Amino acid sequence: MTQKLIENQFLEIVTLIKKARSNALKSINKELILLYWKIGEYISEKVKNAEWGTSVVDKLAIYIQRNHPELKGYTRRNLYRMKQFYEIYHANEKVSAVLAQISWTNHLLILSKTKTIQEKEFYLLLSIKEKYSSRELERQIDSAYFERTLLSVPKVSPVVTQMPVKGFSQFKDTYVLDFLNLPDLYSEKDLRKALIKNFKHFLLEFGKDFSFIGEEYRIQVGNNDYFIDLLFYHRELRCLVAFELKVDDFKPEYLGKLNFYLEALDRDVKKTHENPSVGIILCKNKDKEVVEYALNRSMSPALIAEYKTKLISKKILHNKLQELFELQQENK
Repeated sequence: MTQKLIENQFLEIVTLIKKARSNALKSINKELILLYWKIGEYISEKVKNAEWGTSVVDKLAIYIQRNHPELKGYTRRNLYRMKQFYEIYHANEKVSAVLAQISWTNHLLILSKTKTIQEKEFYLLLSIKEKYSSRELERQIDSAYFERTLLSVPKVSPVVTQMPVKGFSQFKDTYVLDFLNLPDLYSEKDLRKALIKNFKHFLLEFGKDFSFIGEEYRIQVGNNDYFIDLLFYHRELRCLVAFELKVDDFKPEYLGKLNFYLEALDRDVKKTHENPSVGIILCKNKDKEVVEYALNRSMSPALIAEYKTKLISKKILHNKLQELFELQQENK
C-alpha cells in the first residue's frame, strides 16, 4: 500500500471527524436557540399576564447567579434579550422556523443593531443564506447593507431583463469598498490589486456565490491579446462575470470594450451548459442619464455600478429610504 493511498484513507477519517463535529455544533446551537426561545416565551407570558413585574426578572437573574453559578450567561440583560427575541419573532411562522440556523451571537447583533422588524428579518435570512460569521454580519449591518439593497436599482442593459436566469436582483447600484485602504490618488491597477488582496472582504460585499478565475485574464482575438481586469464565475447565475474597473466617471466607450470582452468569452471560454457571460463596469461615479443612454441599445448582459471607498452614513441612507417610501405612498 502506497503512502499516498494511506494518506487518502487517513483524510477520509479526518473528513468524518470534521463532519461529525460540525453536526454536533449545529445540534448544540439548535438546542440553545430553542432554550432561549422557551425562556423568552415563559418570561414574556408572565409579564404579559401581570404575574411578574420587571423586578421579578431581576430577582431571577440574581437567583440563578447565586444558586447555580455554573449556569453562565443568564444575566438580567440576557434574560430580557431572550424575552425580546421571542416577542419579535413569535408571530412570524416563516421566520421563527429558521431561527436555529444562525448563532445566538448573530441574533444578539441583529437584536441590538437593527430597528425595524423588516430590517431584522432581512439580516436574519441573509445570515442564513450567506453563512455569515458574527464579524461578517456586523460589517454588513454597519455598512447599511439593508438600506443600500432596498435603495439599489442596478443599471442594466435591456437584454439582462429578458434573460431567463433569475438572480440579477442581488447586484447593487453602489458598492462600499471601505476595506481597500487606497491612497488619495490611485490607478486601476492599484484598485485591482487591492481587491485581490482583500478578497474575503470583496466576496462579503459582492456575495459568496462568486468564484475567482483570474486577474488580467487574457483573451486572444485574431493576433491580438486583451486582458480583462477581473474574471469570476457565479454559481447561482451559472455564468462568467467580467469586471472592468474604472477610477473615474463612467464613459459610454467603456461599454463597447466590455461588449467585446463578453463576446470573446462566450465564443472561446464559456462552456456549452453555461449561461451567457455578464459584464460589470465598476466606476468611481456615474451620471444616471449617461448610463441609461449607453445601456439602452446594448445587446450584451451588462451592469453599471459605482463604488465608494468610505462607509455611507446610515442616517443619510435611512432618510433616502424614508423619502422613497413616502413617494411610493403618494403614488398609490
